[in-house]
Amino acid sequence: MPPKSRGGAIRKPGKGPTKGSGGQGRRKLEGKGPTPRAEDRVYHKAHKEAQAKKARQTAQAKRKKREAGADVVAGRNSVLEALREGVPATALFVGQRIDADDRVKESIALAAERGISMLEASKPDLDRLTDDAIHQGIALQVPSYDYAHPDDLLALAADRFETPLLVALDGITDPRNLGAIVRSTAAFGGHGVIIPERRSASMTAAAWKTSAGAASRIPVARVVNLARALQDLKKQGVFVLGLDMDGDVELPELELASSPVCIVVGSEGKGVSRLVGDLCDQIVSIPIQASTESLNAGIAAAVTLYEVARTRSRES
Repeated sequence: MPPKSRGGAIRKPGKGPTKGSGGQGRRKLEGKGPTPRAEDRVYHKAHKEAQAKKARQTAQAKRKKREAGADVVAGRNSVLEALREGVPATALFVGQRIDADDRVKESIALAAERGISMLEASKPDLDRLTDDAIHQGIALQVPSYDYAHPDDLLALAADRFETPLLVALDGITDPRNLGAIVRSTAAFGGHGVIIPERRSASMTAAAWKTSAGAASRIPVARVVNLARALQDLKKQGVFVLGLDMDGDVELPELELASSPVCIVVGSEGKGVSRLVGDLCDQIVSIPIQASTESLNAGIAAAVTLYEVARTRSRES
């Protein structure tokens, strides 16, 4: 009986290359492509930072657009106060089918007296007009402010046969402070206010309201470079005085009060910037009782303007 042959290895079906198997498993061997940038990965820190930067840029663009164009006052109290203070306006927008309380009725009456156009607007239109602010069905459109040139302020003083008294703002970003300073400038015989284009409050409706109508009598000049504008004033014989807690002289001892002066007011936190401070002919401080206290920019400007006006009236 012949010996039993030993069985060889048996290929299992589905293993190894077979006829017609070309291309199978190719997808497993292929790479997933280049790694996405960190900014494109939703859960990456860089993506969140990029989104936040984009949001800041969008908000900044909107703010610049509002400053360059018309301003809008939204809300029943704000609109009524603006109309009472005589803020210039081009149109009053009133929502369709809103509950007209006393504030709305008075706003409509004041707008009619001043010949301001009144338009009916839907809620989506008011939302878009006010950048989704709480408008309560009413909004007031304020035209862009017509800024003067610093030379116009000197010309105003010359027309009145008066010694120039100007105020320049360095880093004042609150429009209410700007409005208060415009009001003080008018009250104490000043001839105008100078503000820079960047990092500064502008003549919005809030500034108009705070000025209590003085903005219609006192010109506000806007300059690209405040330091250069101050240099030009110095060439025309105007002394530049900066306000700071650590001044060269205290306010009652200010000998330059009777000369042509431009008072530079800095922000409450940082004060006058170094570049502008280097241009000042004198740094003036306001004596206060507590060394730890500081004055609001609007109050500091008002106190200084009063002292200059008092000195001039005493010497005239």
